[in-house]
Amino acid sequence: MYELPGWNRLRRGAQGADRRIIRRYLGRGGTKRLQIGCGRNPRDGWLNADATPSSADVLRLDATRPYPFPDASFDYIFSEHVLEHLTYADGQKMLTECARVLEPGGAIRISTPDLAFLVKLYAEEKTDVQRRYITWAAERFTPGAPAPIDTFVINNYVRAWGHLFIYDEKVLRGALERCGFEVRRRFDVGESDDPELRGLENADRMPEGFLSMESVIIEAVRRA
Repeated sequence: MYELPGWNRLRRGAQGADRRIIRRYLGRGGTKRLQIGCGRNPRDGWLNADATPSSADVLRLDATRPYPFPDASFDYIFSEHVLEHLTYADGQKMLTECARVLEPGGAIRISTPDLAFLVKLYAEEKTDVQRRYITWAAERFTPGAPAPIDTFVINNYVRAWGHLFIYDEKVLRGALERCGFEVRRRFDVGESDDPELRGLENADRMPEGFLSMESVIIEAVRRA
């Protein structure tokens, strides 16, 4: 993985690599798309950004600080499972900057873990996919659990991977609206009314059905 600790980060800044990535992308014609928190899943045709870039072609970006783009630079923004790694207040900073750099009417698609999924996971009656999820998560991520038990999986989920705030649909909708967006609707993984926003989630990183169960995915447009 292309890490940016210490002197590597300073060298990249001194060499102007990030400025060149931005200038090259924004200078091209056509639709402008920004992916925030691309991880190891950069997308063709998008300006891919991450706090710790996975390659020299990925822009280094702190999602909580002012973005190095002019107002109304992009037509689309996509961010998958990034917002939960920020406090709620920092999430508002991120969404406010997203609204600033989107064209009026430009669309954002946010995917983040759904608190409702964890509540349902604790229910006494469980679906087959919930039972399989608990077994998978307990074995893979909760080695201290004495058995595949929902309580251990839920406790681990809210604390692991740097999670700081888990949204539900109503809070995510409210967060977007407060930052200058008009919410369209909720979608399932890979689905959208807009062809530009279909098939974006990295569903292959988990067994089938798990990412869909975990996630709340909302699309919204920047208000004029």
